[in-house]
Amino acid sequence: MSDKKMKLKLHVYRQASKDAAGAMKEYVVEDVSEHMSFLEMMDHLNEQLMNKGEEPIAFDHDCREGICGMCSMVINGIPHGGHRGVTACQLHMRHFKDGDEIFVEPWRARAFPVLRDLVVDRQAFDRIVAAGGYVSINTGGAPDANALPISKKEADLSMDAAACIGCGACVAACKNASAMLFVAAKASHLNHLPQGEPERYERVKKMAAQMDAEGFGTCSNYSSCEAVCPKEISVRVIAEFNRDLLKAQAK
Repeated sequence: MSDKKMKLKLHVYRQASKDAAGAMKEYVVEDVSEHMSFLEMMDHLNEQLMNKGEEPIAFDHDCREGICGMCSMVINGIPHGGHRGVTACQLHMRHFKDGDEIFVEPWRARAFPVLRDLVVDRQAFDRIVAAGGYVSINTGGAPDANALPISKKEADLSMDAAACIGCGACVAACKNASAMLFVAAKASHLNHLPQGEPERYERVKKMAAQMDAEGFGTCSNYSSCEAVCPKEISVRVIAEFNRDLLKAQAK
């Protein structure tokens, strides 16, 4: 199998700490294999920097399998690099060419303050889930599979929404830094299940209030969030969330 090597120029956002000023910095990275993932390329660059006695670039990562949602990078202006259904850790260097210039930045949102380099604080998502993204009723032990009949349509809608990995790409892509896709997905996957139905309207009220308190912007229905979502969650969940919120306010 061939292994084409590339030389790339990277423009990477560097910020030493939460309170420090940040700026873009240029790096040339050599011997990049087309088979590397984007994060492996960043590892390769960091090895080169450490060999020179320079500070490595801080970036979030964990599973590197497109499941954890940690690899939060805006690559050439698009969260996760712009390939449908792909996280940054699943983006491979074969999508780039020798000599390319690549711009790498963190998520840009007031509710996601930069901690260092490409690492942002996404605890706002945790606080939104804590506000209402749970089922508080006592469900007892694990029930039999057929004890609570759920139609296939409802089960599919719930599972589609539950695919959200909470990466925050939707916020980074939105011109208003709205968290609506994330919040609506978390609500939808509970609201379509019998266990989540009793708290449905109270849930959306609490999550919407917390989302506003965290400083996320409003949704203006451009669907940029759906376009960059690595799990391709539909904006349908936002329409559903808004309907439930109106009903909750009417009650």
